[in-house]
Amino acid sequence: MSLDTWLLFASAALIVILIPGPLSLLMVSNSLNYGLRRSLPGFAGGVSASICLLSASALGLGALLLASERLFSLLKIIGALYLFYLAWQSWQASRQAAKPTQAEEQPVNPSFRAMFWKAFGLGASNPKDILFFAAFLPQFISAQRPLLGQLLVMIATWAMLDLACKLFYGLSAQGAARYLRSGKGHCWFNRISAALFGGAGAASLLSR
Repeated sequence: MSLDTWLLFASAALIVILIPGPLSLLMVSNSLNYGLRRSLPGFAGGVSASICLLSASALGLGALLLASERLFSLLKIIGALYLFYLAWQSWQASRQAAKPTQAEEQPVNPSFRAMFWKAFGLGASNPKDILFFAAFLPQFISAQRPLLGQLLVMIATWAMLDLACKLFYGLSAQGAARYLRSGKGHCWFNRISAALFGGAGAASLLSR
């Protein structure tokens, strides 16, 4: 991959990654609830999901989803149900935060594995991402160069940019942590998170 093509790909990828989505919201929520350092497994899970989706697109899964409407619909329903589950979790957290007796209690830190797989599941549960990568990657691939090398460069670039953006969202959340970790702020943040997760799930089901 030439330097000019790589710079163009990196710029386009950065713009796409910076657009907030459900996974970005989860990163912010984790950072507020458990701190930035404890949230690193979630960052790793989200980036791993992106790497898997990129690899799946390169292997032709995007073409398979385009050819199979039933498979695409099934994966879309699974992704929407997972978003509804996260909305329910956030709503339950808002109810706990609203209780005065919970104000001084520290949140229970989930295990590395639980946090990793929660983020990975959210990142990997949207089949539209596979279709996006299937349409996005070929724009920067040269038929005159080895395919494997180009794909590895793009996957590594995407992973680094994705991790940097997730850390950016986590650090940004720390700036508002003093208010959002208070009882009322925490309650409203989780209510808004529940609404956004639920809205994303509904939008996924209603979209074509």
